[in-house]
Amino acid sequence: MSNTIQAIRGMNDILPTDSAQWQQLESTLKTIIGSYGYQEIRFPALEKTQLFKRTIGDVTDIVEKEMYSFDDKNGDNLSLRPEGTASCVRAGIEHGLLYNQTPKLWYMGPFYRHERPQKGRYRQFHQLGLEAFGISTPNLDAELIALSARIFNELNLTDKVSLEINSIGSSKSRAQYREVLVTYFNQHKDQLDEDSLRRLGTNPMRILDSKNPALKDIIATAPKMLDHLDDASQQHFDDLLAQLDRICINYQVNPSIVRGLDYYNDTVFEWTTKELGAQGTICAGGRYNSLVEQLGGKATPAIGFALGIERLLLLMQTKTTPAIDAYLIVNGEKAQQEALNIAEQIRSAMPQLRLLNPCSTASVKNQFKKADKSGAQYAFTLSDEGVTNGTVTVKYLRDAAPQVTINLTELASLLTIPFN
Repeated sequence: MSNTIQAIRGMNDILPTDSAQWQQLESTLKTIIGSYGYQEIRFPALEKTQLFKRTIGDVTDIVEKEMYSFDDKNGDNLSLRPEGTASCVRAGIEHGLLYNQTPKLWYMGPFYRHERPQKGRYRQFHQLGLEAFGISTPNLDAELIALSARIFNELNLTDKVSLEINSIGSSKSRAQYREVLVTYFNQHKDQLDEDSLRRLGTNPMRILDSKNPALKDIIATAPKMLDHLDDASQQHFDDLLAQLDRICINYQVNPSIVRGLDYYNDTVFEWTTKELGAQGTICAGGRYNSLVEQLGGKATPAIGFALGIERLLLLMQTKTTPAIDAYLIVNGEKAQQEALNIAEQIRSAMPQLRLLNPCSTASVKNQFKKADKSGAQYAFTLSDEGVTNGTVTVKYLRDAAPQVTINLTELASLLTIPFN
């Protein structure tokens, strides 16, 4: 039996061959987010378990089955964060970010849920989250959706995703809807599975979230929340759709989109795709006007969304830019001695150039093979003669241009690629 230790199932390494694509995507996302005035917030991976019990609820699958929770040496019960909204709101309250302010915040990083790993769904997964506070008008809902649409447009994914949207109304209208829903599902009680029977007594709207195919027809014919909105929620939804029409964002109203948590209200939306099989939801968001108050802060309207990074990368399936621009090849004993010095001179002259000095003693032929495999556009060959003369030979690895030997001081003017 092997004694090697492997990664935990569902918690994956991101190798150098993949990290370049992650970096490119993260850079694109940060640029788009910044253009809307959102500011980054970072919070711990560990939180008190009570935070998630108070926000997500004791009788949800996340709290009951999926959280990584444990007692630390002080006897405190802690959990790895399963989502970001609760932590963001906790930090906002704790540091006074929400008082008489309307912050727009974003975060990105790993989250943790103990569920069955599958393609696009892992136990350690990464999300981009955006949360905006202090404004209750549908204009903010529309802007947040527009931001998410811009992300897919910038990544050339518009033809692979579709926006689905719904309103789950106010807490008052939802309470009335709950009674209607309980009456309906009680009429079909003999067809409900164990989870749905349990939810019938705690949060019947979550039955609408069931993935059990045997319940598909029952759920499809269930009463719709859209038919039970109060006047204010109906107006909010109508105004939101009018804003989306005005900025030419296509959408489909889907009455089946719900949220099982009491603090959500009015707008809920999802970006979905048919390209990833069962993991069709790429981005999900909604308004949660009562969460800040629920966690001890002053009543503050809010809306946010979370976007799955792994699923987005699977959807992109794009060729990444090579991690380096130039590869340094060393030929000769004196060149070996001076290679580090020369490489540092080149980097000082061209700070944006991504130059790899492999510090290799392999043959020149072998070094050229590795240079080509690296994806670099240029190979710089430093010879003993070049050290004496202050020159380097530049070979073009990706086009047919002839190689040239040039003075180090003229190297910057020769290279015309747009360095990242």
